[in-house]
Amino acid sequence: MALDDSELIAQAQRGDVMAFEQLVYRYDKRVLSMAMAYVSDPEDAKDLYQEVFLRVYRALPKFEFRSQFSTWLYRIATNVCLTHRARQKQHAHASLDEEFDDENTNPHALSDVLASEATSDEHTLNTEIAMQVQKALNALSPQQRLVFTLRHYEGYKLKDIADMMECAEGTVKKYLFTATERMRERLKDAYQ
Repeated sequence: MALDDSELIAQAQRGDVMAFEQLVYRYDKRVLSMAMAYVSDPEDAKDLYQEVFLRVYRALPKFEFRSQFSTWLYRIATNVCLTHRARQKQHAHASLDEEFDDENTNPHALSDVLASEATSDEHTLNTEIAMQVQKALNALSPQQRLVFTLRHYEGYKLKDIADMMECAEGTVKKYLFTATERMRERLKDAYQ
């Protein structure tokens, strides 16, 4: 019989490592998916994922059951993603090659796809669209990108996103509206 989150948390707070591992297993795909939607590099996403669960492990003894564990966990994930973005901007020492990679989200990936004999035109088109969507996402502010990702990729309700980001629901609506408008504007040529 599977234990619920509160039972696993209580056991983990008493030092049961297996209980913590079950919590990680229960939420790891969602956290990794959230990180992948936030950063375009899979290695960066894995680093964010590890940072999230390291912070959860350190803070779990102080968890007081005032909110659902998932809300608390996603709030930590949100903060880790936003902190990562702020650190990236502080340490922006990009060479021309790195700048080219950031602008085009790995320009070699598309040429690799096109070079493959087994690749269909549909796959190539999907890859080009995915690259355009990722580029449009990258152009959003960190908060807009996070709200857009949580709403459209993860399916969260606006109230839940507001809880995770510790802001008003109206603020989340504004971020989402602005992000949606900017995405439409950047992608309008791709779908005409």
